[in-house]
Amino acid sequence: MTAAAPEVVQYDLVPRVLRVKAVRRLTPRMVRVTLAGPDLAGFREAAPADHVKLFFPDDRDGVPNMPKLGPEGLERDPNAPRPTFRDYTVREYRAGAGELDIDFVLHGDGPGSSWAAGAVEGNAVGVLGPRGSVLVPKGLDWYVVAGDETALPAIARWLEQAEEGERIYAFVEVADENEQLPLVSKADVRLTWLHRAGAPAGGALLHDAIAALVLPEGDGFAWVAGEAGALKPIRRHLRDERGLHRDAYDVDGYWKRGEENFDHHQQDED
Repeated sequence: MTAAAPEVVQYDLVPRVLRVKAVRRLTPRMVRVTLAGPDLAGFREAAPADHVKLFFPDDRDGVPNMPKLGPEGLERDPNAPRPTFRDYTVREYRAGAGELDIDFVLHGDGPGSSWAAGAVEGNAVGVLGPRGSVLVPKGLDWYVVAGDETALPAIARWLEQAEEGERIYAFVEVADENEQLPLVSKADVRLTWLHRAGAPAGGALLHDAIAALVLPEGDGFAWVAGEAGALKPIRRHLRDERGLHRDAYDVDGYWKRGEENFDHHQQDED
């Protein structure tokens, strides 16, 4: 199958410290935090999966320990405590209003989840990135967009940015129907919600749904994100059984069971 090579756009990394402007509970397990502040000026994003590193303060009312920009790039003070940070998708950036939305899954006692669960107006958080955007070609014959709730902000952006006439097969794995969100798009979207119904996250729901999908003829692109271990068979399926060129799919482990601060840039291809 012909490869659909995405375009990669790089941005300068700028450390920012922003403040909480608003907090809204979207579902029982997801909260949207709106950030704002003078440091947001010049922020750039373009693609659905664009993400930032959020740096959390040690104290709720404190300021995060951020890296500094030096002559050779980012530098961290070796005498300062090691910062606590996690990766999060940019849900929406409104340049005119000077606002940045980040959606958090409330999954327990992780630093991001705990911070978001108690976030109030005025709390500070550090923001670094995005490092760049991966722009998937428009006008392909089909797209597959899939993931668990950690990927839901990116999936929502995929559908919002899709153009009229594009065909998208979307699969979203969530705990139950209470975690479903309204998703809007101008495209022809075939959306399937996959409910775990008490089963742990990172099972075979996404793989089985994608494997059973009958795709139309032509060139397409598949984007899938979620628990790293559960994505390995999906990556193999797209590569070996679907025969997709490496440029025609992006399978990204956003988290890994039993591992804190998982670096989704360091993953095995298999």
